Amino acid sequence: MVFYSKSGQPIAYTEDGQHLYLFSGKPVAYLSNDAVYSFSGEHLGWFEDGWIRDTERKCVFFTSQARSGPAKPIKRMKPIKHVKQMKPIKGVKQVRCVKGIKSRLWSDLSGEQFFV
Repeated sequence: MVFYSKSGQPIAYTEDGQHLYLFSGKPVAYLSNDAVYSFSGEHLGWFEDGWIRDTERKCVFFTSQARSGPAKPIKRMKPIKHVKQMKPIKGVKQVRCVKGIKSRLWSDLSGEQFFV
């Protein structure tokens, strides 16, 4: 599954439905139920209906299966995947943010910024 930015750029992917990698091979996050966490344990947002949303429930990334949300751009070509780096040890998870109402807006976070 590939995660595309609001410009249609492929930013990250998962092959196991849990761990997210940049195309450089760097592991950047993982999915736990419907939440997205950095490997340090920071709660980054939510994964719902094919969208990764930030903690304000604004859309950051979409997949081919994304439903509703803002208008999706044309998807750009996927880059070649580099060799995956080793996943870091998962830190203690932060308490998840309270889920607000889903937004149909794009987040100000773009691309790899979301994972920093």
